[in-house]
Amino acid sequence: MSETTNTNEEKKKPPLNGRRALPSSNSNDEENEVPEMEAFGLVPRGFNPKDYLRVVDIHMFKEPHEINKQEHHTDKYYSPKLIVRRGQPFQIQVDFNRPYKPETDQFWLEYLIGRYPQQNKGTYIPILVGDVLKPGEWGAKITHKENNSIRLSVMSSATCIVGKFRLYVAVWTPFGILRTHRNSATDTYILFNPWCQQDAVYLDDEKEREEYVLNDVGIVFHGNINEIKFRSWSYGQFEENILDACLFLMDKAELELSGRGNPIKICRVASAVINSRDDNGVIAGSWDNTYTYGVAPSAWTGSVDILLEYYSSKQPVRYGQCWVFAGVFNTFLRCLGIPARLITNYSSAHDNNANLMLDFFLDDEGKVDTKLTKDSIWNYHCWNEAWMTRPDLPVGFGGWQVVDGTPQETSDGMYRCGPASVQAIKHGHVCFPFDAPFVYAEVNSDIVYSRREKNGTQVIEKIDTTHVGQLIVTKEVGGDGMVEITEEYKFQEGSQEERLALETAVMYGIKKQTTQDTMYQPQTDVDMDFQVQKAVLGSDFKVTINFRNKSRNSYTATTYLSGNIVFYTGVAKNEFKKHSFSAKLEPYSSSAFDVVIKSSEYLNDLLDQASFHFFVTARINETGKILAVQKATVLEIPTLRIKTRGEMIAGKEMSVTVEFTNPLKQTLENVTLRLEGPGVLRTVKNEFRQIPMNSTLTWEVKCIPKRPGLRKLIASLNCDALRHVYGELNVQIQKP
Repeated sequence: MSETTNTNEEKKKPPLNGRRALPSSNSNDEENEVPEMEAFGLVPRGFNPKDYLRVVDIHMFKEPHEINKQEHHTDKYYSPKLIVRRGQPFQIQVDFNRPYKPETDQFWLEYLIGRYPQQNKGTYIPILVGDVLKPGEWGAKITHKENNSIRLSVMSSATCIVGKFRLYVAVWTPFGILRTHRNSATDTYILFNPWCQQDAVYLDDEKEREEYVLNDVGIVFHGNINEIKFRSWSYGQFEENILDACLFLMDKAELELSGRGNPIKICRVASAVINSRDDNGVIAGSWDNTYTYGVAPSAWTGSVDILLEYYSSKQPVRYGQCWVFAGVFNTFLRCLGIPARLITNYSSAHDNNANLMLDFFLDDEGKVDTKLTKDSIWNYHCWNEAWMTRPDLPVGFGGWQVVDGTPQETSDGMYRCGPASVQAIKHGHVCFPFDAPFVYAEVNSDIVYSRREKNGTQVIEKIDTTHVGQLIVTKEVGGDGMVEITEEYKFQEGSQEERLALETAVMYGIKKQTTQDTMYQPQTDVDMDFQVQKAVLGSDFKVTINFRNKSRNSYTATTYLSGNIVFYTGVAKNEFKKHSFSAKLEPYSSSAFDVVIKSSEYLNDLLDQASFHFFVTARINETGKILAVQKATVLEIPTLRIKTRGEMIAGKEMSVTVEFTNPLKQTLENVTLRLEGPGVLRTVKNEFRQIPMNSTLTWEVKCIPKRPGLRKLIASLNCDALRHVYGELNVQIQKP
């Protein structure tokens, strides 16, 4: 028996490591044993700890309506423990077994985090009681004495570790230190504090703090540049267990506890752990329209289900695409107290070789050669911005930083991106960490169409400098509208400042190939453009191609229209429409040609986002020059209707109804509906076997809202034939 216990003992010892005295401390979840009696030496026989000052109870004032959570803006967190923000005082009360006598009694507080608490790492914090509190530094002072109790005001450091601390009260006796026993009820979460001037995430506008830290729902803008669509997303950063799930993400990423007071480090590791590539992170991406054994990205209505599933299973949740990564990342940042917002960049470049050029290769007929073309333009791409100072960069590059959890390219060997200063990207200072060149390319690349001649020479047919990054948007502060922030990322197209920023970026090592003028002589006296008629999913529509001949010559143009069903990432699935015709272009005149697209041509192959990409190329026969234009278009997708019945009062049952009418010329099968609303109801799901064409489905849900105020209900419908169907409703929940 003795032998087995011995081997167990050995297992518990940390492995020997010649370089450091203690193993690395990178888990907020693990704890160490803290002795309740720490003797100074031999304890005399007559020593009775009960003769000395003894702690009977500790009051944390941790209820949502009490002073701490009110003053620290943490009253919305659905958690029974104390949650405070760093660099700002909070109150606790200690009850002793007799009145406290400052002349003879000595006690102090100890805050500990992780398995190997050390004072120089900020993971063991002893706090002596003093007379004054210095702003932004650890300290405590007595504010009130009554009978056997004292009231303390405790100040945390404005740079301290963010996470869950354990609290002990220690009392000095001549023979040793007496401590309170481990009590999880006194655990204290300390978060970032955008209200505190000394905090790296300080934000000076109250309306912005309410939006970027405290708002638990947001808007995702999607669709494309010509047809902007939007849907709500429930961030749910205050919901039950979400704070613990977010702290678990940092443990999963093995971020040293001592680095967890630094928002730059937290953002960098989080951008890697949000996606499952190379570290088994939160969400597995899938862009291939098959979502077996998982949830289709378009079906999620918010972050809570994803984070809680990951927290319990520790396995990547299937599946996500860019807005899902960005939605969950936003929840993580706001939950920890870092101001954050979700951004959409329309016509976002995914430049595989980071040369600021998206190379589209055409074949003889002017069609895009999909084998040669590796770069792609995403109809839109979502990322996040987090607000913080950047003491690691020159002055002026703090503020909004791009962070992106969608796995696109590796950075320092892992799929992650950021934080990259938005200001540095605008001015072309892409030498500053992290990943600024990649983000710069996403908003600034040129599209180059080139064709290989029979003799093997590359001929550049067209350069489009304005297509990429045309519009960058986010949700407005305090409302559901859209606000354009393109000018935060780039100067006006074609302005001198823009050219200067580009030259700066090139100087800092962004590869930009120059195109010799001799090779590129476009046809300038003929303009070509096309329009796609707005259409509802399931109906026919037309594409109109317009030519304007500005010369006195007659031309004939061999015109080719190619219609492709594409993923929103701009990658084509298949060509569903080919149409060629010869157009006569009279001198000094305009002409228009219609091409009809029938629903039967596209319905079978349609992907999630009902997204088409049209390419029109025209060869002017007389000169051999090629004109090329491309556009993405999105079909109108039907929406869900949400209604409520009866009165809506916190704590009382209410009824919510979701309705949907099937617009397709086919029966929908295996349909999943989801409904959620932070503070009103946790996500509920329902499956329906079939919805015949033109028939209406009705689903009633009963729930008991928890929090009064203006809340939002969000629903989604999903099946193989139809995705990205959403509905939402604002509801005012009354106080009981």
